[in-house]
Amino acid sequence: MADSIQRLAAREKIGYACGDIATNFFFQSMILYQTRFYTDTAGLSAVAVGSMFLVLRLGDAIIDPVIGAMSDRTQTRWGKFRPWILGTAIPFGLIFWLVYVTPNFGPHGKLVYAYITYSLVMMLYSANNTPYSALMGVMTPDSSERSSIAGYRFVGALIGQFIIQALPLPLVAKLGHGDSARGWAITMAIFGFLIIILNLITFASTRERVFSAPGQKPSLRADLKDVFTCGPWIVMFVLTLLIFTTLVVRGSSLNYLFAYYLDQGTVKTFLDKLGLAALGAGPVTSWRLGLNALGLLVNADGSNAAAVGLSLFFVLGSLIQIVGILFSKPLADRFGKKAVFIAGMAVTAVATALVFFVTPTSMTLLIVLSILWPIGWGPTVPLLWVMIADVADFSEWKNSRRATGFMYAGILFALKAGLSLGGALSAWVIAAYGYVPNVAQTQRALLGIRLGASIYPAVTLTLGIVCLVIYPIGKALNVRIQDELTERRKNYSTPNTAAATS
Repeated sequence: MADSIQRLAAREKIGYACGDIATNFFFQSMILYQTRFYTDTAGLSAVAVGSMFLVLRLGDAIIDPVIGAMSDRTQTRWGKFRPWILGTAIPFGLIFWLVYVTPNFGPHGKLVYAYITYSLVMMLYSANNTPYSALMGVMTPDSSERSSIAGYRFVGALIGQFIIQALPLPLVAKLGHGDSARGWAITMAIFGFLIIILNLITFASTRERVFSAPGQKPSLRADLKDVFTCGPWIVMFVLTLLIFTTLVVRGSSLNYLFAYYLDQGTVKTFLDKLGLAALGAGPVTSWRLGLNALGLLVNADGSNAAAVGLSLFFVLGSLIQIVGILFSKPLADRFGKKAVFIAGMAVTAVATALVFFVTPTSMTLLIVLSILWPIGWGPTVPLLWVMIADVADFSEWKNSRRATGFMYAGILFALKAGLSLGGALSAWVIAAYGYVPNVAQTQRALLGIRLGASIYPAVTLTLGIVCLVIYPIGKALNVRIQDELTERRKNYSTPNTAAATS
């Protein structure tokens, strides 16, 4: 296949990446802040929050295969998947904001409101992200170029992650003026608006170029058979479930770790030494004024030390992850996606487990681990989604049918199930160990927080490595599949293929 068809312009890859910036405003806030928002700001019990996550996320996960099947059957002049991104942009951003609005209801009314808004935002996430993820599989038929698209995508994801990890907690403290409910509502209104704009950019800048074989008839029964008899897909399903369970348990627990376990005086002193002291305690420069406007300087009384410290922890990790993502494609091209994924997960599991040995005053060790963790994790970030596209190719190679959207929808089902399980576990674990919001915690409660930030997620990461060991699509088989499918696709095209690739 000619380079003019294989290679996509950088502007299209950047446009596609904007969609994952938007997704991570939602996704990372859900992983990192939502449990604590519901317990400490909305005033819901940890048990009620865990149960809500389990019920709604698992229930919503069923929607993903439906969206996948519907998007595979969508026929418009814009393609199969792009119209879904356009149609969900505005409602997704609006409902995202409403999730973080705390109404002046009683405890029962607040729980009902949380159930309604959270179920709506999860459904919109499905309707937006299932087609968005599948879009990468049809922008080009070339596996290496997909890795390049994934690299751009996950640099975008890390930009979104960087922003959402750095800014919300300081902005909530600053914009709320002591009222966390007000701070959350204003802060997430800003991010909801950005979600709308970024999704519109993705729709306008991308094109679809891989089409189903002529004569392929829509068949849900055939799609189900192709998916559930595909060994590589089953492995990726379990791996995805484990990964996203891990991310939620770890992210939520780290939020509580900074707020309740670490010595706040030590955190403040550490941040002061890094130049993040309050304006009155250091020189007034344009840089420090900018940080102060974003709430990223520590107050003189140290009241926001945990928020600024957690932001620093995540920001350092995000910066290292961006570097790792940039190395993902060349590493995968040389060693194969499977080998790189296994090595990265092993480093990540070790760095995660070591957090258990952090003491309340060992900020330096915690920061070192915030650097080690993304060294392992960064190169793996794009690989999950590229490997799912490889699985769709494997299924087409074996069955002469392609169901990209349905394949991705099944994996997104696993993602949602992982979010459900992780959200429930993160809340139930702290409840089981005796967590009480907004008070000093007992030693038993602190142990639960520490285990949730370290040992428990390290176990699920190790199980993920086992999945990768048995994943059958190595580098050699992947090359063979690509070559044989390329020969098949020479026999058909669509009238707009040339225009789409020009």
